[in-house]
Amino acid sequence: MSRNRGRSRRRILPRPRVMLGSLVLALFVGVLVVQAYINSEFTADHKETEVGDQTGVPLSIRGGGPIINTTGGQESTSRLPDRTIALTFDDGPDPEWTPRVLEVLRENDAHGTFFVVGSQVARHPALAKEVVADGNELGLHTFTHPNMQLLAPWRRQLELSQTQTAIARATGVHTNLARFPYSSKSDAIDEANWEVVKEAGQAGYLVVVNDLDSEDWQRPGVDQIIHNAMPTGVSSAIILFHDAGGERSQTVAALRKFIPMMKARGYRFTTVTEGLNLGIEEQAADVKAGRAPESATAIPTLPENPPAAAGDEWRGAGLIWTVRLADGLVVTVASLFVLVGVLTIGRTALLLLLATRHARQRRRPDWSWGPPITDPVSVIVPAYNEKEGIEAAVRSLALGDYPEIEVVVVDDGSTDGTADIVEGLNLRNVRVVRVPNGGKSNALNTGIALARHDLIVTVDGDTIFEEDSIRRLVQPFGDPTVGAVAGNVKVGNRSSMVASWQHIEYVIGFNLDRRLYETLNCMPTVPGAIGAFRREALTKVGGVSDETLAEDTDVTMALCREGWRVVYEEHAKAWTEAPTTLEQLYRQRYRWSYGTMQAMWKHRRALFDQGPSGRFGRVGLPFLALFGVALPMLAPVVDIMLVYGLVFWELQETLIAWLGMLTLQLALAVAVAAVRVPAADVPGADPVGHHRADRRAVALAQAEPGRADPARRHPAATGGTGAPGQREDRAGRGELATGRGAPAAAGDGPCGRAADHARGALPGLPGGDPPVGRTDSCPTDLQPVGHGRVQATTRSRSNSSGVRSAYGNTTCKDVPSPGRSESATVAWCASRIRFATASPRSGPGTSAGLAIAP
Repeated sequence: MSRNRGRSRRRILPRPRVMLGSLVLALFVGVLVVQAYINSEFTADHKETEVGDQTGVPLSIRGGGPIINTTGGQESTSRLPDRTIALTFDDGPDPEWTPRVLEVLRENDAHGTFFVVGSQVARHPALAKEVVADGNELGLHTFTHPNMQLLAPWRRQLELSQTQTAIARATGVHTNLARFPYSSKSDAIDEANWEVVKEAGQAGYLVVVNDLDSEDWQRPGVDQIIHNAMPTGVSSAIILFHDAGGERSQTVAALRKFIPMMKARGYRFTTVTEGLNLGIEEQAADVKAGRAPESATAIPTLPENPPAAAGDEWRGAGLIWTVRLADGLVVTVASLFVLVGVLTIGRTALLLLLATRHARQRRRPDWSWGPPITDPVSVIVPAYNEKEGIEAAVRSLALGDYPEIEVVVVDDGSTDGTADIVEGLNLRNVRVVRVPNGGKSNALNTGIALARHDLIVTVDGDTIFEEDSIRRLVQPFGDPTVGAVAGNVKVGNRSSMVASWQHIEYVIGFNLDRRLYETLNCMPTVPGAIGAFRREALTKVGGVSDETLAEDTDVTMALCREGWRVVYEEHAKAWTEAPTTLEQLYRQRYRWSYGTMQAMWKHRRALFDQGPSGRFGRVGLPFLALFGVALPMLAPVVDIMLVYGLVFWELQETLIAWLGMLTLQLALAVAVAAVRVPAADVPGADPVGHHRADRRAVALAQAEPGRADPARRHPAATGGTGAPGQREDRAGRGELATGRGAPAAAGDGPCGRAADHARGALPGLPGGDPPVGRTDSCPTDLQPVGHGRVQATTRSRSNSSGVRSAYGNTTCKDVPSPGRSESATVAWCASRIRFATASPRSGPGTSAGLAIAP
């Protein structure tokens, strides 16, 4: 029972990565909210209110002095002694203006009281410490500068306590003074403010308002500021100035004139507590001398900047680090937003410039790849558990309009019957190779090794080709410098929003990106969904590597470094199935991004190479790092800043920035339409085939057994009037294809093509060898043996010559036969599986009687 309960509990717990992602997201959102709080972005808290009902406020308070004492339940006010001025400064500390104010005070041997904002103290603790070190006094001006009467009681208490702990950590002192934002004089206290004042008194604070307001925040001019701050007669004054919150040059200039002027008139400058203590001392002297009223009593003086409690300092340390973290995160996000903007603008400009140049080049009347390509093509389809889409994919490949197509489906250890579905199609130009699950790169290498032709097309098992895709895809090989061709991948399943987003991304992003990279001759990726390669080029780079998660990017980079051109053919279209959920999309993009970074790291030495490799390293790798890795990873910053800005920032500025990004995307969409090149006529084309592209793709995606009659489309595919290696001419007459293609032996079954030409078709075999006979059951077993090596065995029956070999679902075994040397048989086998059996780092070896060639 307990074991079952444990399993049930584990079932309801989220997956570790989901929990980790949720925690990281919650932390990120929490830090952003903290940053908005300390930056006073909650605008509803910062509205100035009018003076309300004053009925409940005692007259002694409304008509009293600027220092209000409600501690211990009392209700009294105090003034400074005559000819005493306390300069007070609100909203600091500020890194620019507070030091200038301190400099003026030092020059005139004067001190002041700085009512500081807690969040500013947390940001500039050294500046707060300098204020105290110069003999000035600190007071609380709340943590985020809100209108206190608009807050709940718990929030008001938090505003004061947070500021106190920030001061304690920054300066090591405590303060007993508080001044609330948007307050003015004692005669303006209404009932709402009176409740706030009494709450502060219960917490032990004296509330300080002002006698005179310099109104320096309005920047009325130096003379007007001095006039506003001038006390009448010999009266005392607590005067309000600001050392932060805006441009304060007039304040500094006014202080530089005001302090000497008032000293010349006999005034002294004190802090609030120092001035209050002077009044207390005078009152004590009057009481002692009998000059005070009978009710007057001597009261103790107040300490100025008393030491802070140790607990407050520790709490203040945590608060300061939290503020720094929040500020740092927002600065980072904002910087990334700027970086995304710069990258987006730069990418847009480059795409519009270079993609347009690419299109102009393709539109030239005299432009061509070279002689038309009609050489036979081998199509490799690595498939792992692709039963839903493999039939439509294979039919679209086998029934293409290209003269000779060989389709090799490499079943990579599927458990859903993928290979059985393909075999059940009975398409004569389709072969199935079964291998244990070893990954996509191993499946590709196996298929390439067993392919008969030198033009190799690689296709994903969930991808559907248009009728003319293969024909158009291989035409760039008319240029002998082209080693690989990237096709045009399109999203076929657009029913979900996630897939529709990717459709836009494929059309706008990948289409233009490949034009850009081709123009710069640094194409980083031939997509696995539709790509073509020369066997010679693949041989030089050692086949498809399994060292990264992005095998298509890895092999393409290797080709570029070898000096081969990699180009883009937009009219060779393949319809693929895109992820339909956010989780699937995340998995795909994680694999893409991580694999791309692995490939970049693997080829990092290209940065320092010479020749084609160095050119790719110094052009292709930086472009890919910026536009293929950094920009996609940072793109969500735009949406984060949009949400953050809509909640906390100015709506208009936020929308302008976001719409600006959308405008750039729209410009790219327009560019896609502008640079689209009309399809060129290719010899052997169906004159109307490409106009049926979308309808054909949809029909193939929905294909069912018997839905299409392969014999009517391509008789050679099902053993009708034609045979593998044949094609029908316009009159329906069978014609033997030239080149390395060959008719199958009579009676050949679902194992695929059984033999090459009887004489001279297989490299490494002497002439005069008879064709291989029929095999009834011919699965191949390829077992991994170390890095990049495969052990090949066969279960096919011997033919009349005694060679246990069948070209189709088997490899071969080196059993001698009359007229054929053992070495010749081994050479043929090795040439057929060279990619599947060895990487460039593998050494020669033998396995199951088969010589394994490096």
